[in-house]
Amino acid sequence: MLYEVFNVLELTRHTYFSKHTQEGFDMVLETADSIAEKYMRPFLKAADRNPPQLVNGKVHVHEALHNYYHKFCESGLLSSTFDEKYGGSQIPNTVYAAADFIIGNAHNGFEMFTGLASGAARLLITFSSEELIDQYASRILAGDWAATMCLTEPQAGSSLSNIRTTAVRQPDGLYKLKGHKIFISAGDHDITPNIVHLVLGRIQGSAGSKGISLFLVPVKRIEKATSTQNGNSILIDNDVTSIGIAHKMGQRSTPAMQLEFGNEDKCIGYLIGEEGKGLSYMFQMMNTARLGVGLAGSYISTAAYYESLEYSKMRLQGKRQKTPFAADGEQAAIIGHPDVRRMLFLQKALSEGSLALVMQCYMYTDLVQTSSDKDRVRYQDLLELLTPVAKTVGAEMGAVSVNNGLQVLGGYGYTEDFILEQLARDIRIMSLYEGTTGIQAQALLGRQIPANDGRSFQYWIDEVSKVILEAKHIPELRHYGDWLLKEVQALDMTTEHLLNIESRGNREVFLSDANLYIEVFGAVAVAWQWLNQGIVALRHLKDGQGESVNDRLFYESKVETMRFYFHYELRKTKGLHERLRDESVITVAPRKEILV
Repeated sequence: MLYEVFNVLELTRHTYFSKHTQEGFDMVLETADSIAEKYMRPFLKAADRNPPQLVNGKVHVHEALHNYYHKFCESGLLSSTFDEKYGGSQIPNTVYAAADFIIGNAHNGFEMFTGLASGAARLLITFSSEELIDQYASRILAGDWAATMCLTEPQAGSSLSNIRTTAVRQPDGLYKLKGHKIFISAGDHDITPNIVHLVLGRIQGSAGSKGISLFLVPVKRIEKATSTQNGNSILIDNDVTSIGIAHKMGQRSTPAMQLEFGNEDKCIGYLIGEEGKGLSYMFQMMNTARLGVGLAGSYISTAAYYESLEYSKMRLQGKRQKTPFAADGEQAAIIGHPDVRRMLFLQKALSEGSLALVMQCYMYTDLVQTSSDKDRVRYQDLLELLTPVAKTVGAEMGAVSVNNGLQVLGGYGYTEDFILEQLARDIRIMSLYEGTTGIQAQALLGRQIPANDGRSFQYWIDEVSKVILEAKHIPELRHYGDWLLKEVQALDMTTEHLLNIESRGNREVFLSDANLYIEVFGAVAVAWQWLNQGIVALRHLKDGQGESVNDRLFYESKVETMRFYFHYELRKTKGLHERLRDESVITVAPRKEILV
């Protein structure tokens, strides 16, 4: 994926990434693999069976999580994508995403802690003062302190403009905060001596979304007298209280906290950037997190695929004609049964297809950084268009993939003897994290599609057209290129139809089936990625020089999975298009409620 599909080494031609080589990138992946195997994978079940506990106002997490967090930070992975002046090594986001895939595949709950810390540090470096960067972001990147983002409140979930946490400006320019936040992932733990919260709050007297600002609120703040005889900062309690821990169905190793700020009127917050720009700042971290959620859907579903694939090769059930897994008349391994093969192909197609789509988005983040002004705008537009799609495909299709894996195992899949039941619980949250699928769908259709007079959508069509043109030069793929072209044309027609509805002034009807729109968009986007992988795989198979038996099998499997995706999954778009073009209004609430 890194070197053959996305050609990540091209990035090293740019000055910012010029110090890196393939050998260096491989070392990053090897480091991630070593940490995953030693400090994460062995504790997947144990951390689930022994979730965090809130005792006397402090959360205690599984002991293995302490080791993982510190080893991850010590390895340099946490700071690896950051600028050298902040202690980073300036590796591309695309390479880090590959390392993160390895980490999350081993333990998706543990990955949450380091993912949040990295996102918070990046936001601080982008928008906060040099003083806050020096005092807090540097400590986060060093692994000394952890970090979170605090958005949700009991009365304000996705509707962040309705938050009530209040910030009162003090004479010294600081702010006193008071309020409650809920579902704060990794919001309290005993891994590090301090946790830095990024908190959305409304400055007293301000109204509307423009009145919301972003504050750095540490559990322990640095006293102004910053030196001691040991040369360390003096930390004092900052009136942040853990008052509850949610009992979740999945990702049980990561505590979801209810936090109270300012119970004793002593909670100090430090303004990040300018007043009134909190939502725009936070959306940077949220969009990064959305890509992370899409990646998580892929790495969890990939873990499930390999578990079910292994099981299908060992489990004997039924008889069939001679196959690689059974002689005539003997009991056959279930991998030889067509329906099981369909489910395995589906798992592979969805997990590897969603991985390719989210990796494409990470590649755009790197191209934004390395491109000239005109191309930078183009790649930024593509990134913003595809982020909600990549998040949704990874989350929703990842869950479909895991559920099919559970089905492969039959009754055993529903027991604790195998990890499928845990992965099914873990992945379920992904369609809720960082905005539900409904929120992502409305962002895509309601904001990204109409933006810039449809420029972003046209950019994407241009990107897909390049792959279609390549496929036309490969006889085995010409049919699939033509097929994808028809799918893009159908999506274009459906998009135009929906925009015409909006132009008539009925925005509620326009957005009423946005979920179906993002589903069909995602299906076509994954087909684009599979055709691209098919091109690379077939070129290797035709060249064949230096390829081992296992390499050829890998590429053959890629081509066959691409074929499966087109013939089984892409066929489903027809019904979605018909519904999206059907102007029968059913789901918009009538004047009299009829759901009884």
